[in-house]
Amino acid sequence: MAKIIAFANQKGGVGKTTTAINIGASLAAIKRRVLLVDLDPQGNAGTGLGFVRASHAQSVYGVIMGTDNVSENILSTAIPNMHILPSSPQLSSAEVELLDMENREYRLRDAISRISDHYDYILLDCPPALGFLTLNALTTADSLIVPLQCEFFALEGIQALMGATAEIRKKWNTNLETMGIVLTMYDKRYGLTRAVEADVRGTFGDKVFQTVIPRNVRVSEAPSHGKPALFYDFQSAGAQAYLRLATEIVNACGDKGDANV
Repeated sequence: MAKIIAFANQKGGVGKTTTAINIGASLAAIKRRVLLVDLDPQGNAGTGLGFVRASHAQSVYGVIMGTDNVSENILSTAIPNMHILPSSPQLSSAEVELLDMENREYRLRDAISRISDHYDYILLDCPPALGFLTLNALTTADSLIVPLQCEFFALEGIQALMGATAEIRKKWNTNLETMGIVLTMYDKRYGLTRAVEADVRGTFGDKVFQTVIPRNVRVSEAPSHGKPALFYDFQSAGAQAYLRLATEIVNACGDKGDANV
């Protein structure tokens, strides 16, 4: 049975999709079978893996709406062991369409349950909002990872997300756990970065991953080449940080298999 991890933060631009892509690639590199589900209508996860949206008909939209079979909408990527269930522009209407649907909180969970045995990890890249798409991700997931940019309003935003997560755990998914918070776009030269880190670690303690993701040009460049940082510049500080973070995630999941790249 796959370990299902949602990457969520209602704030955009925090490195959520970049983190999902690079963790997926890192897990695939250690021979884990990975499915990345792109729940963001912008479709950046697919773009970051080299897919042109107009070049394929597959989409998570029909899967959530119940009109399409999940297995027929999964695409292989250029990375061995890694697949993607891509987004599409139609997904932007899902928030409204789900309002009148039965079982609207569990549409994704029910679809993913049919293929979960084929993967070791299923990663859910959520949109930057706490709507029905994110709700579907959090009712499907076992664990939540929160990418958090080191900026002034970070702590305020994450406390709102944790409150929403607690409500989801109480009402819809009692198995949901917060695996951890990962600090992204980290630049130790700035006092604000160090202050935010101190605040977040002081508030959430061991729920904050030890690995931080630095501001790194190679990580920023990689999506424009349709590659994760690991396959764009393996030696870059960003790629190496994501490998360390993947090791923390594997350990947190109790995955005892070989973790060598």
